[in-house]
Amino acid sequence: MGVIKRKGEDRELQTAQVSDLCRRRLLGYADSFYELARSYDGEFDTEEENRETLLMERRLWENRQVIREHLNEVAKIMAEAAREVLSFWPMEGKKKRLLSQALWEEGIHVEGAGYLPRDDGRRAILLSMCTRKGEKVPAEDAADMISVLLDRRLVPSANSPSVVESNPQSFILEEEAGFLVLTGFSKATKESEAVSGDNYAVLEAEKGRVTVMLSDGTGSGEKAGRDSEKVLDMMEKMLEAGYGMDTAISMVNTALFALGEDVNHPTLDICDIDLYRGSCQLRKVGGAVTVFKRGGEVERMATGNLPLGIFGQVEAEPLCRELQDGDYLVMVSDGVVDAFGGEEGEDTLLSVIAGIQDRNPGEIAERLLRIALHASGGRIRDDMTIGVIGIWES
Repeated sequence: MGVIKRKGEDRELQTAQVSDLCRRRLLGYADSFYELARSYDGEFDTEEENRETLLMERRLWENRQVIREHLNEVAKIMAEAAREVLSFWPMEGKKKRLLSQALWEEGIHVEGAGYLPRDDGRRAILLSMCTRKGEKVPAEDAADMISVLLDRRLVPSANSPSVVESNPQSFILEEEAGFLVLTGFSKATKESEAVSGDNYAVLEAEKGRVTVMLSDGTGSGEKAGRDSEKVLDMMEKMLEAGYGMDTAISMVNTALFALGEDVNHPTLDICDIDLYRGSCQLRKVGGAVTVFKRGGEVERMATGNLPLGIFGQVEAEPLCRELQDGDYLVMVSDGVVDAFGGEEGEDTLLSVIAGIQDRNPGEIAERLLRIALHASGGRIRDDMTIGVIGIWES
């Protein structure tokens, strides 16, 4: 544990980082991965004249570049973890005593209370808690007690334990976000299939951040469903492990590209919402149009990106929007657009969404699906999935 005194402050900023032995090992692993990645360096060079052999050698070279990129990324994450420092301020003595005494009377022992600074100026609460009599207390109940004592609305972080138990555990209590999100989904499977090729996921990797993902597998049926499910599963694991959004997309894309399958190119739509700032970033890799709705006004949000795995690299430039109370984002698979009729399907879809007055995201998704089915004459010629994200001020 190191201690740094910041100029102009009467409290000490304390820092904690991984042990020196662990740091050296991580940096050693990182160097090994960097060195292994360098072994795959080199431009494509061949004197082969046979076209079939040339294409095979080119594919092998491209696969080596995929491996090189992945090794470099793993090495980078290891190096960052080795240098990661946790900074916090100990809580003021009077406030700490008040907190400890009040929770002690409720059967909870508290130690090491302090403040964690956040990039946007917020301060989270870091503390260790355990019950005194072997009982179990929901972390949310403990957070409610502390909220009253500190006069700040606090909630347990997504990575904190859900229950205070007899063994001491570390908890991080975050300020409640200014916005909240509700989602609703509705699906219809292609009439000749038993399994939908579309899949979706809602991920809350940390408090104040919600990520909604929709993937449409190539074609329809069980294989398409497995492909899109695999994409979402890989994305979830990478985001939860701490990979950046663009890095995770790139690695999933290169993994599919390395397989060299001509029929495995799922789409990927991602809506990443910051509930503290009230903003969202939409990334689209081959997906159908996404619609931003504010009152009776709608906006088409689309890019010209191709699906995953077609090229070795993919650039999914984020489409950013500031959010207001009552805004909606509507994500759909291409089967929904097709149901409204060919090239004019998007315009019709936007008009329908603009006219919807429902406020519950689930009801909006259900209504849109019913309208799409009516527009297609009751036929389900392709998988249809509709996801609606509603944003409100807390």
